[in-house]
Amino acid sequence: MDSRNFLFVSLADPLLGDLAWQLREEGHEVRYYTASETEADIADGFVDKTDDWRGDLDWADTVIFDDIWVDDDIGVGAIAEDLRAEGHHVVGGTPNTDRLEDDRGYAMDVLEEHGVNTIEHRVFDDFDEGIAWVEANPAPYVIKPLGEVQNVKQLLYVGQDEDGSDVIDLLAAYKEAWGDRMKGFQLQRRVEGVEVAVCGFFDGERFVEPVNLNFEHKKLFPGNIGPSTGEMGTSMLWTGRNRLFEATLGKVESWLADEGYVGSIDINCIVNGDDVFPLEFTPRFGYPTIVVQEEAFESSTAAFFHDLARGNDPDLSVHRGYQVGVRVCLPPFPFTDEATFRRNSRNAAIVFEGDREGVHIEDTKRVDGQWRVAGTSGIALVVTGKGETMRDAQAQAYDRLDRVIIPNMYYRDDIGDRWVETDGDRLQAWGYLGPA
Repeated sequence: MDSRNFLFVSLADPLLGDLAWQLREEGHEVRYYTASETEADIADGFVDKTDDWRGDLDWADTVIFDDIWVDDDIGVGAIAEDLRAEGHHVVGGTPNTDRLEDDRGYAMDVLEEHGVNTIEHRVFDDFDEGIAWVEANPAPYVIKPLGEVQNVKQLLYVGQDEDGSDVIDLLAAYKEAWGDRMKGFQLQRRVEGVEVAVCGFFDGERFVEPVNLNFEHKKLFPGNIGPSTGEMGTSMLWTGRNRLFEATLGKVESWLADEGYVGSIDINCIVNGDDVFPLEFTPRFGYPTIVVQEEAFESSTAAFFHDLARGNDPDLSVHRGYQVGVRVCLPPFPFTDEATFRRNSRNAAIVFEGDREGVHIEDTKRVDGQWRVAGTSGIALVVTGKGETMRDAQAQAYDRLDRVIIPNMYYRDDIGDRWVETDGDRLQAWGYLGPA
């Protein structure tokens, strides 16, 4: 494809530095706007920055948004929808698709209206009402905060007690600590099974094939223990429109077409031998999911997003095996402590013993050729691998990780184990990976 102009827009924290860098490496012109003052140095030295993204709209062939949030509220979908109406080619959502993530009750309503089974759930805007509900209906529940505060991943809690007593105790604690910021929460019955995200790229009219199945590893420590982080690593594979896809994303394809949605969207689910139970939508790129997906792309990444934004039946050729991505973190992640970050992590040098194959930037900058930690979150890199088996992909990722040196870095060393030990066999045995 001839050189094209891509404008990346981050109206909250910048999350697409690596994708922007990939398109620049493919020979295209890239400008990156980041609104956050504290994270403004992310991707410096890798891509060109702009201070006036609206002034660059006529320059851009394609505009790509990274998230649904604008400051403390949603709003990117409305901006993307307006730009499309003006004739711009945009990868981004709509007000209603933003709402899928912001308002979990609305998301469940959309699924139910399109024939998708959902787990028993209720939405509350009062902590005492939630506590009273669990007391009257004792069972294990998952607490899912609503609104912008849901990005504080440590607040999501999967209940362990069969009578819900731990959930009652935690709601009481949240009332004291977060009552002024948490505008509501959803209580969802806990269901046992395989947790898997069904992900697809939507071009405004239809899903692009193949589709993606990915497995998130959200806890900080190996063995899936410790605080929730949002994500420490992801394993994945690509497939056709199988039974699992048709039971979830396939059923809302017409709704997404009516919305004119363009971009990546996934539904995280619990799957067991009885049924598929959707948990939540991610109507945007997933992180670090998009970076691991980049590892799998064998066709042009730039051409894919250029065509996706235009509904031009984009070509997507991917690695036919498995992929693994591991997040490399620094103190105080997953918590926020400016003094700890400044003392241990800010501007830390990133050193490589060998090549940089499979190393992707997250909160990283390049200064006079030296890679350094940027931003304030402590998420430095994502290191990826691929192979014919999940073990092959895992081995390549961790071999590449062994060549990375950052003072005080840490990461999980078990990304991919779950597929090999349990999840792959169970999904195959239950028939979800075969034709619908």
